[in-house]
Amino acid sequence: MSTYFISDIHGCYKELKILLEKSCFNDQKDYLWIAGDLVSRGPDSLSVLRYLYSLKNRVQIVLGNHDINLIAVYSGIKKNKKENYFDEFLVSSDSLKLINWLRRQSILKIDEKRKIIMSHAGISPQWDINTAKVCALEIEDCLSNINYSLFLKSMYNNSINFWTLDLNQLDRLRYSINSFTRMRYCYPDGRLNMFCKKSPNFVQYPLRPWFLMPSNISKIYSIFFGHWSSLKGSYIPKPFFSLDSGCCWGGELTMLRWEDKKWFSQPFLSK
Repeated sequence: MSTYFISDIHGCYKELKILLEKSCFNDQKDYLWIAGDLVSRGPDSLSVLRYLYSLKNRVQIVLGNHDINLIAVYSGIKKNKKENYFDEFLVSSDSLKLINWLRRQSILKIDEKRKIIMSHAGISPQWDINTAKVCALEIEDCLSNINYSLFLKSMYNNSINFWTLDLNQLDRLRYSINSFTRMRYCYPDGRLNMFCKKSPNFVQYPLRPWFLMPSNISKIYSIFFGHWSSLKGSYIPKPFFSLDSGCCWGGELTMLRWEDKKWFSQPFLSK
């Protein structure tokens, strides 16, 4: 039994299947952990979701910002855009089944035995592990609830970028969504910057990558995340594993086998 880590598939179904074949992934014995953004940008989000749905308990998923966006588009909360490549999914006969499955996936995955954490964008440096767990559960409860569309209508807010215990419930959820699915940089006081997407090689003080901020969590856990394809070639300290190598932008889909720390990669194929 092996455990594989991957992120930001972004509808690149052909690349995913080739990569799994290269790595000898066995869907009867192995486990696939995915750090979000299963859909959008790439050409075949529907096939990606259908395949992952078929893996049942062999796949462990945390939602990314594009996955939540698909749920919002399906619900009529957000407008569909050409670059999403959602058209085929939205008219498919199994779209409701897949959406209901998708919105019941996790925001945060933790393996206490192996001391592994996975989230899409990362973990707020202002949180301890218990706070992260509570905040993830709050989002998961909202998305899995029958009234999930009410939450989606009000969750987008870039101004909620600093964690305090005084936040009301809605702002707690907004901050948590920003932290788990969208953040890249922080200011020295811990505030999230919700706009800069550049490589750290081209960004100066006061902005710092979230994973270079002081945090007790990274002293205990290995942290897997995606979301940030421009990190390639940047310094990333050892407890952190960046999984997004920009396949949908013409880069590669990469995957790590945990047991022997071996990386596998598959270049993007033309659409």
